[in-house]
Amino acid sequence: MKDIPAIKGKFYIRRLIEEGEHEHQDFKFAITDARKIARSISAFANNDGGRLLIGVKDNGAVVGVPNEEDIYMVEHAAEAYCQPPQKVRVTAFLADGGAIVLRVDIDRADVRPVYCREELDRHIAYFRVADENIAAHPLMVRAWQFSAGDSSAGFSFSNEELDAMTVIETLQPLTPEQFYRRVRISRQRAEQLIVRLLALGNITMKHTPSGFLIATTD
Repeated sequence: MKDIPAIKGKFYIRRLIEEGEHEHQDFKFAITDARKIARSISAFANNDGGRLLIGVKDNGAVVGVPNEEDIYMVEHAAEAYCQPPQKVRVTAFLADGGAIVLRVDIDRADVRPVYCREELDRHIAYFRVADENIAAHPLMVRAWQFSAGDSSAGFSFSNEELDAMTVIETLQPLTPEQFYRRVRISRQRAEQLIVRLLALGNITMKHTPSGFLIATTD
């Protein structure tokens, strides 16, 4: 398969499958849409990295990949549907019944956000939450951009911003909208404050069934 020899790894692949799908692992039964693969690559790259097991059903059943085209599709997804393009590492393993399973390793991106190019030329940055790829909150995306520009150095907080930070510490976790309503600064300045605090790692943004919440990292 594309000059990548399949490694004997039946028990290794079985151990990975036993972990189930989680923040750093996703199963793919087959590759029929490069864009779907790009969403997973974007989500892992924007988080702390992860791996795809291709040729494995959601229930953990091994079906294998039919041919080497799946490798080309993965590389195409990473290069053509991710912005900026991402490098992935593909390893082929011989699993149960001689089926070939591809392990695709994705590193945390050096520069975030990593977008997936969607239909109508929309670009969405995804983030991995448990076993799902979630569209990142716009404030998270702005924080990644802020960090990439190295704009976090050489600034100080105003008294109003310090008071706003106390709101987070006292009422956490709370939604961005709840934060905006409780602080004495404009929404624009409140958004900028959240972006800076996210970029600095002072606060985090967590996805819940009811939406995104902000809280301190302590």
